[in-house]
Amino acid sequence: MNDERYERGLQNYKQVMEDRPQQVIDEYGEIAPDFPRYVIEFAYGDIYARPTLDIKTREMLAIASLVTLGYAQGQLRTHLHGALNNGCTRDEVIEIVLQVAIYAGFPAVFNALNVAKAVFAERDAEGKNP
Repeated sequence: MNDERYERGLQNYKQVMEDRPQQVIDEYGEIAPDFPRYVIEFAYGDIYARPTLDIKTREMLAIASLVTLGYAQGQLRTHLHGALNNGCTRDEVIEIVLQVAIYAGFPAVFNALNVAKAVFAERDAEGKNP
C-alpha cells in the first residue's frame, strides 16, 4: 500500500465528487474492499494528479469517453456531477454530449441526455448550479 498515493488520490477524488466520495467507497468496499483503493490510487492518485490537464478538462474528457461507451450511465452520472462541481456549465455538458453524436451515434447521445437531465434535476433540487 502506498499511503501517499492514496491520500493524493483521495484529495483529487473529493475535489471531483464533493460530498459523494465516502458513499462510493462504502458502497463498493462492502463487496470488493480493495476496489475503491485501486480506483483512488490509480485513477485519482496517478492519472488525475498529472499536471498538464486541470480537473475540469479531465471531467469533460471523462464525459465524452463515457458517452461514447454508451453503457456506463452510472459512471456518466458521477462524472457529470464532477464536471459541474469543477466549473463546467450545463451548456458545456450538453455540447460535449452533442459532439459525441458524430462518433458514437444517436442512441449513445439519447442515453447520455437522459442521464444529464436527471443530474440537472437532482442538482436543481439541491440548489446547485441552477
